[in-house]
Amino acid sequence: MPQKKIAIAIPASVVSDTPHLREKTSKIGLIGRAAAIFRVIQIIVYPDDPKAKQESEARLIGTLLAYMETPQYLRKRLFKLEPELQYAGILPPLRTLHHPLNRKAGGLKIGEFREAATLSKTDEGTLVDIGVEQPALLRNLQLPKGKRITVTVAKVNGRVEVKPANREDIQQYWGYTVNVEDWTLGKLLKNGDFELTIATSKYGVPFTDATEEVAQKWKEAKTILIAFGAPARGLYEIAKDEGFSLDDVAHFVVNTIPNQGTETVRTEEAIVATLAIFNAQFRF
Repeated sequence: MPQKKIAIAIPASVVSDTPHLREKTSKIGLIGRAAAIFRVIQIIVYPDDPKAKQESEARLIGTLLAYMETPQYLRKRLFKLEPELQYAGILPPLRTLHHPLNRKAGGLKIGEFREAATLSKTDEGTLVDIGVEQPALLRNLQLPKGKRITVTVAKVNGRVEVKPANREDIQQYWGYTVNVEDWTLGKLLKNGDFELTIATSKYGVPFTDATEEVAQKWKEAKTILIAFGAPARGLYEIAKDEGFSLDDVAHFVVNTIPNQGTETVRTEEAIVATLAIFNAQFRF
């Protein structure tokens, strides 16, 4: 896995300004692509409006992001025909390493990692779908049907066999996880799971003025959270409504798009701009 574990936090209202499910799906697709391009390993969806019921919007975001991250060959096995997926066909492909194009058992290599879905138990172990024309055997381990696991190819001659793998041992980028949280922004920033927390805001310190300080903390941190605001309210407003000071809780509050030419910057645009700048500056 990448040395730095980068997580982003996005509000449940990120698609609230988009009325139609098709456009909501398209916007979430942009966020998923940006996360994968810049090797984000976790996307956290947090509630940002205590006066609104955001469960359905949060579920939509979580479902579509998780669907995007799942290899195409496993989607029908792991997802039901849910209303949220009506326009899933317009989601852009991630084309990450855990979405392999090879669908032939003969093209597998020993030691290759694959995402798998469990199919059925046998006396020898568990049959799993790894995206080729025949199920692979996970020997000496019986797992329930419909479970997603990461495996490595152990045998390719004759029956394909695989072994369990730890995603932490995979050196390449292997996709992101999605967490739909009940925790508010304040709790996310305060809980101590991240060694570095960065909030983004047009009222923050211009990134060029904070680069050296951020760079020093970035160098030391292994777990980093970058938080983004909502279409209607920025992080300062969200923090004020929750009753805490954003400057006191986040390690840094930065403006990554100083002198913006538009009145507002959409969340998905801010994600791309911010991650691009951090990636170029810190080589994560």
